[in-house]
Amino acid sequence: MNFMPKVFRLAVLILVVFQLSSLQRPVRITFVLTSPDLPDDTKVFITGGTEQLGMWDPGKVLMESKGNHTWSKQIQLAGPMSIEYKYTLGSWEREGADATGAPLKNLVADVKGDTTIKDNILFWTKGVRQKVVQGQITGTVKYHRAMKGEGLQNRDLIVWLPPDYDSNKTARYPVVYMHDGQNIIDPATSAFGVDWSIDETADRLIKEKAIPPLIVVGIYNTGDRMKEYVPGDKGTAYMNFIVKTVKPFIDSNYRTKSDRENTIVGGSSAGGIISFMLVWEHPDVFAKAICMSPAFKTPTSMGSGWNYAKVVRTAKEKPGNVFFYIDNGGVGLESQLQPGIDEMISSLKAKGYVEGKDFVFIHDVNAKHFEADWAKRFPEALTIVMKH
Repeated sequence: MNFMPKVFRLAVLILVVFQLSSLQRPVRITFVLTSPDLPDDTKVFITGGTEQLGMWDPGKVLMESKGNHTWSKQIQLAGPMSIEYKYTLGSWEREGADATGAPLKNLVADVKGDTTIKDNILFWTKGVRQKVVQGQITGTVKYHRAMKGEGLQNRDLIVWLPPDYDSNKTARYPVVYMHDGQNIIDPATSAFGVDWSIDETADRLIKEKAIPPLIVVGIYNTGDRMKEYVPGDKGTAYMNFIVKTVKPFIDSNYRTKSDRENTIVGGSSAGGIISFMLVWEHPDVFAKAICMSPAFKTPTSMGSGWNYAKVVRTAKEKPGNVFFYIDNGGVGLESQLQPGIDEMISSLKAKGYVEGKDFVFIHDVNAKHFEADWAKRFPEALTIVMKH
């Protein structure tokens, strides 16, 4: 009488195991590019936001010529994911272009299983790629060059001052410290000619009285950015640099409110996790963090690495009176970051933090992993953080 139930239970168990294993099954993608005007012996490359695609190195991943103006490349990913990619002829001076000669936007593939992706490119950029600068600097900024940190490369700071800084000599101001400083205010130094427009945003919100007047400090990144912005020795050195060098320097040279309640830190992607870490590990210095598209957990496309959500979940103590603004998009790399964000939110709730009181999460499903998209969300982020 028990034979059928046992067989049924065994079948269910096998099915569950099969389903779980299939979720982790590697995915093979074959990219096939056709470019009618390219000779068959042309070296064509594919690049994108995964290690298998060279992490945006335009001359690393060579495609194989198949003749008849066609090239192919097969890669294997850890599992289903959304990826962004481009084709080049070995450098950013020669990348796929539209009919006007302008570089094509990133191509996006939402990969759910083994697949072949076919693309056609008719034009390629020619000569030196000119960076098109959009925007300007609004307000007063100061630059501090070659700041030194122990065990780190030197870097610059850019400081934006509120509209009444020079006229109101007795006033003191909250400070927002931002990573990737060259990308937040000055479009001429931004990596892609598009900055976060934090100067325009802060200026407008202050004049609208949506936020109090404040100072923004942009800390430039270096070639060691990825090591400095995630857990590890470089990340610890970078946090110490901010806490022991940058903040004391700013407090000594500008009229700041130096207490923790008026000291905020923010950034995007890896800059989002290091912002969270600064509040979590230095709550005596920072009380609030803006974590935009944060890489709380290593994306599956990058293999093994860190999981700060687990650090939070297993911590014996938790900082009190802190606030985290967390957001994310939904296109390309953003979708790869979402599992880590979901896990972090679960960890925060498990620790007793209350959504809406101790943290917020905003999901813009149509947003990409790009400065312009972070710039669009920053006014709301800054307003929310300054009200808590």
